[in-house]
Amino acid sequence: MGGLVFGHIGDRSGRKTTLVITLTMMGLATFAMGLIPSYASIGAWAPILMVLLRFVQGMAVGGEWGGAVLMATEHAGGERRGFFGSFAQMGSAVGGLMATGSFLLVQQLPEDDFVSWGWRVPFLFSIVLVFVGLFIRLRIMESPVFAQIKEARRVVKVPVVELLRSESRNVLLAAGLYLAHGVLFYAMTVYTLSYTTRVYGLAQNTYLIGVTAAGAVQLITIPFLGALSDRLGRRAVIMFGTLFIVGFSVPLNFMITSQVPMLAWLAVIIGICVGHNAVYAPTAALFSEMFPAHVRYSGTSLGYQLGGAIAGFVPLIATSLVGAAGGAYWPIPALIAGAGVIGFVCILLVRPAHAA
Repeated sequence: MGGLVFGHIGDRSGRKTTLVITLTMMGLATFAMGLIPSYASIGAWAPILMVLLRFVQGMAVGGEWGGAVLMATEHAGGERRGFFGSFAQMGSAVGGLMATGSFLLVQQLPEDDFVSWGWRVPFLFSIVLVFVGLFIRLRIMESPVFAQIKEARRVVKVPVVELLRSESRNVLLAAGLYLAHGVLFYAMTVYTLSYTTRVYGLAQNTYLIGVTAAGAVQLITIPFLGALSDRLGRRAVIMFGTLFIVGFSVPLNFMITSQVPMLAWLAVIIGICVGHNAVYAPTAALFSEMFPAHVRYSGTSLGYQLGGAIAGFVPLIATSLVGAAGGAYWPIPALIAGAGVIGFVCILLVRPAHAA
């Protein structure tokens, strides 16, 4: 829904305006989570408010990614679109690193303090990022590509209608490409964290060390793989990533079920920083090249968020599959490999034709 709404605004009113709106929505919703009264105070309204705020966050992120990617790639232009587009992709790694790090810090509090007020601190502190982000975004210039569209009077009245009429194939291919890295990401950072804690009795912080380390390593691998896509082409790097995801699913099963913390850390670091990032890093540039400029915000946002909506069900699907397998972990690598195959087929079918 966020991709549809803010894709429309981004293609009609500009990338900069949309990014200011989405950042404000995301920031205020996150900050408000830290202020929600407890269940003891307001009963069922506490979880209801949390879900509503998550809805606002989802709407915001639905338009945030497309705008950030287009501002990076359309300002970059030329032959370095993959490298500069990858900086928008680094936002996820940096955000995950900061989020995990902040909760690791507050978890050092006595349990009663953490439960009563400590968990609120990261949410409340996030308001600082809103002011920093607004300061930056209000100072940058509008995308030169959108400025040219506006000057040439090529702004479409209802972008999503034009998008689905002429580019629906690319929307579906973009969603399929997301699944290749999205399923791996959710399986490794959400479900496997729960699995190793519940089944093997590992302390939650043990696996989180690997997730945090992966976030740190991504600060190197994402821009490197984005730059590599400028030299070798998006297709070559993404094909490598999808095939790596499929092949790595076999050792992944052994590494996670070994119950050796070091192997579990390596599994999440290698899986995310090599397989995931080889697909994830170039998609910023690739998606912007898959859609014509006048519907590009809608196309990148809708394709990416459609894939994200499907991949978001991975923890639920994984729980069912593992339950059906008697608690064995192997369905998770199989699910990851299947998504890698989907991504491989999609990248073979993609024909980016809108480099401007």
